[in-house]
Amino acid sequence: MTAPGGEDGDAGGSGATGKDARGADATGKDTTTTRAVRAARRERVPLATVLTANAVSITGNSLTLIGVPWFALDTTGSPGKAGIVAFCAALPVLVSAIAGGPVVDRIGRRRVSIASDLVCALALAAIPLLHRAGLLEFWTLCALMAVNGLFHAPGEMARHVLVPDLARRAGTSLPRAASLYDAVARGARMTGAAVAGLLVAFMGADTVLVLDAATFGVSALLVAAGLRGVPAAEPVRDGPRLSPARYRADLREGYAYLFRARLLLGITVMVMVTNGLNQSWSAVLLPVHAREELGGPATQGLLVSVFGGCALVGALLYGAVGQRFPRRAVFTAGFLLGGAPPYLVAALTGTTAPLLVTLAAAGFGVGVLNPILTTVMYEQVPDALRSRVMGASTAGVLLTTPLGGLAAGFLVERAGLTATLLGIGGLYFLATLSPLLFPAWRGMDAPPPERRAEDGAAAAGPPVSSAEPSPPDPVPGPSGRTPRR
Repeated sequence: MTAPGGEDGDAGGSGATGKDARGADATGKDTTTTRAVRAARRERVPLATVLTANAVSITGNSLTLIGVPWFALDTTGSPGKAGIVAFCAALPVLVSAIAGGPVVDRIGRRRVSIASDLVCALALAAIPLLHRAGLLEFWTLCALMAVNGLFHAPGEMARHVLVPDLARRAGTSLPRAASLYDAVARGARMTGAAVAGLLVAFMGADTVLVLDAATFGVSALLVAAGLRGVPAAEPVRDGPRLSPARYRADLREGYAYLFRARLLLGITVMVMVTNGLNQSWSAVLLPVHAREELGGPATQGLLVSVFGGCALVGALLYGAVGQRFPRRAVFTAGFLLGGAPPYLVAALTGTTAPLLVTLAAAGFGVGVLNPILTTVMYEQVPDALRSRVMGASTAGVLLTTPLGGLAAGFLVERAGLTATLLGIGGLYFLATLSPLLFPAWRGMDAPPPERRAEDGAAAAGPPVSSAEPSPPDPVPGPSGRTPRR
């Protein structure tokens, strides 16, 4: 006979045993899945850190982009002197880009990014502090902006060259990561410009510089915490020591590769020209036009913010569907739409609405450029040469930037704003025709060169130095590399 409740007891015991067994299995399976999910999330943290730090830093740059020209105009009253300040800020960026590529890998990308942000924070914070104390001279303003420019470029490049390794670690494809990287940057520029315009209008340009200094500090903290222990962010350990001869050889290697790659060289020359023209717009022409015709810095902030927002939409749209279309055609159309039209419309009208519509369309066109350029760059350049070639390319595209604001400031004082806008707009249009005229640009749509598995170098490319960054640990998932402009 079965004891009272025995069947229930047996059933309960049997059920408990089965539940325990199944629970153990289920628990074990859930634990394994949970661990895998957590591991995957950890692999995405470094990429998210770089994107966030870059967004914070670019937001600060947008504050500077509007705050410094207005600070110079308010304190000197001269477009020419505003151009000199822009020159002093841009020339050191070029110098550090020319010489910094080999140093970034040797010191370590994480260390360079942190040190760069901290120095920039101190330099920018000193400007309003000295001004409020009555101690800021014009030469001091120029010197502090030069320090900011000298240290800003290596930090930005250190974060930028990390993205391919971090995207591969996170299992993100190159075009998607390129679009995400650029979309984050565009969104940060849009936000920073809107905030800067309002702050300059209601609180003064010196307040904007204090906030910019704070953003550099936040960026440094993010990189310090989020990239700890990431192999690609650490200094080169196994290469030869960095002697003057080794440094010159590394530097020469990056430039030699750039000059041998016809497509990359063509991109560098074109962007070099347009960057100089862009600098004239942001540092002098738009601030002067906003002051004389559009009502002041709040309107300038609105214009830059709309441009950035539409560029963000363009970058996201390209990430979603852009891979279906030929790169060269999309790139050329984007540059023609985003290049000359704002200059011409600003020259021909003194009201906000036409320029606002033009900048919205221009932003949409410009938004597709960085994902394309960055994808091509990382497809064409071997991983082991990335910092050196990127340093050479960055130096090339920045070559005319110091002259852009300087020349625009003096042209406005001598020829007038309208004539300067028309002349620079015409030059911009001619520069953006180059992808249609030169055969090397057809390589944009060619498949990337094969990589040698043992060292990551291009099969037909120049020799790769043995002084290369340590590769990141392999991570399961699809491989990917990354982006910019």
